[in-house]
Amino acid sequence: MTSSVQLGPLVFPIGPLLLLAALLVGWTLAGRLARGRNASIEGVATGMLLWGLLAARLAFLWEWRSAYAAAPLTMLDVRDGGWNVAVGVAVAALLAWHAVRRQPALRAPVLWGSGAAAVVGLAGSVFLLLGGSGAVRPLPDLALPSLDGPAVQLAAADGRPTVINLWATWCPPCHREMPAMQAAQDAHPDVRFLFISQGERPETVRRYMASRGLKLQQVLVDEQSVAGARLGHRALPTTLFFDARGRLVSVRVGELSRATLAQRLSAIR
Repeated sequence: MTSSVQLGPLVFPIGPLLLLAALLVGWTLAGRLARGRNASIEGVATGMLLWGLLAARLAFLWEWRSAYAAAPLTMLDVRDGGWNVAVGVAVAALLAWHAVRRQPALRAPVLWGSGAAAVVGLAGSVFLLLGGSGAVRPLPDLALPSLDGPAVQLAAADGRPTVINLWATWCPPCHREMPAMQAAQDAHPDVRFLFISQGERPETVRRYMASRGLKLQQVLVDEQSVAGARLGHRALPTTLFFDARGRLVSVRVGELSRATLAQRLSAIR
C-alpha cells in the first residue's frame, strides 16, 4: 500500500484525503442532528475547522521557527505540510466545548459529529499503519548508477539513517525544495541522502545541476524509474525517510520546506 492515490495524472497524499473524509463524515452527521433540533451547526463547525487549522499551523511555525529564519515568507506556504495536529485538535475541541455550553441544543450534534470524525480518522490511521507504508518496509535491494561515480546500492547498511528523494528536472516542486535538501545534506553528515532522478538521462540531470549551482552528493540516475516502482511511489517529489536499520519511518509526497524536512529528520536521527 502506498501513501498516495493516483487519479490519471493527479496524485493525492492519503493523509489529507483521510482528514477530509473524517471532517465530511463528522460535519454531515452533526448537520443532520442539528436540523432535527431546529439548530444550525454551520457556524460552530466552520469556526472549529478554521481556528483549528490556524492553531495547528501557528504551533508548527513556532516549534520550527529557527528553520524558517532564513526565508520567513515561506511560513505562508502551507504546501510544505507543516501542521501540529495535536494543537489543532485541542483548539477545535475547546471551541466545541464553548459552543455546547452556550447552546445546549448543539450538544448532541457536536459530540456525535466530533466522535464520528474521530472514529473515521482513527480507523483510517490504524488501517494505514497495519497495511501500509509503515516502518516494516525495508530499503529495496537495488543498485543505481551515480551521476559522477560508481553505482550505489540503496540497501547498503552503513549505520546511518537514509533519506531517498525521488525527483526530476521538469518538476517545479522539486526545484523549490532542492536548496533545503542541499542545506540538510551539508548540515547532517550522519544521514545518508540519495537523490534519485526519475526517467531522465545523465546529461539532462548534469545540465540541470550545473544551471542551478547545486552541489548535491549521491545523485543517482534512474532512467527507467525502477526505484519509484520498487518503492511504490510515482508522484514527484516524494521523499522517504528510513531509520538506521533501513526501515521506512515516514513518507512525504510533495515538496518539503527546511522546517518540514527538519521535522522528518528529527524522527530518524
